[in-house]
Amino acid sequence: MTTVTRFAPSPTGHLHLGGAYSALFSAARAAAAGGVFLVRVEDIDRARCRVAYETSILDDLTWLGLDWPRPVRRQSEHLDDYAAALERLGGMGLLYRCFCTRSDIQAEIAAAGRAPHGPDGPVYPGTCRRLDPARSDDRVAAGEPFALRLDGQRAIRVAGSLRWRDRDRGTHEADPGRFGDVVLARKDVPTSYHLSVTVDDHLQGVTLVTRGEDLFEASHLHRLLQALLGLDVPDYAHHPLIRDGSGRRLAKRDRSLTLQALREAGKTPDQVRAMLPPM
Repeated sequence: MTTVTRFAPSPTGHLHLGGAYSALFSAARAAAAGGVFLVRVEDIDRARCRVAYETSILDDLTWLGLDWPRPVRRQSEHLDDYAAALERLGGMGLLYRCFCTRSDIQAEIAAAGRAPHGPDGPVYPGTCRRLDPARSDDRVAAGEPFALRLDGQRAIRVAGSLRWRDRDRGTHEADPGRFGDVVLARKDVPTSYHLSVTVDDHLQGVTLVTRGEDLFEASHLHRLLQALLGLDVPDYAHHPLIRDGSGRRLAKRDRSLTLQALREAGKTPDQVRAMLPPM
């Protein structure tokens, strides 16, 4: 089987050293196996994504010496794929409408006195899971905004026990329950990161998902979605995060460490690569 990896930036800012390392890591894993390296643009957040940032990121990747098949896949051009996945999950009885605002959820958690924490923060208390379907329909008819949440425990019962493999850290028993009932779509963003990335990796034939170790826990949830949707199951490889001198993870706010700034300062691609840890 041909190894296929991908780098999937969100064009909400310029590419920084952390993103460059992730792209180089992915490309190196593909090259080592004589495989294919893809670039995908994750631009579902239309409020924050900018074409100018996408252009800048792709230019920086080319400047670094990376190459990939064109055209790139842009998530905003494939919303029907995510809608089809949501329809399938809904047909299985695994989705429910959630009308809770963030303040509603915080109030519910405060009233309960405690809340379990998952990888994404406090776990949703399931308020709307108990909502009468007729009442839910009435609220939709009244124009109230809502999100679609996965009924986590029901989904786990349907999928059964699952495993996933990290090539550097071994095989893991999937434990998606730690995420609770995750949001898979909202009115203003018709798919979530968790749903779209899982669907995209399948449709693009990605066999090795490479990403930062901050997304290690997400693999538990993605394995569940793969099972529910009948998708291919890739291997994973999670690389360490690039941090600044104070130990903080590099972010798009660190403008001095964007490739744009480094290029303007006269750095060469080899000098930028030398600033990063070995692959």
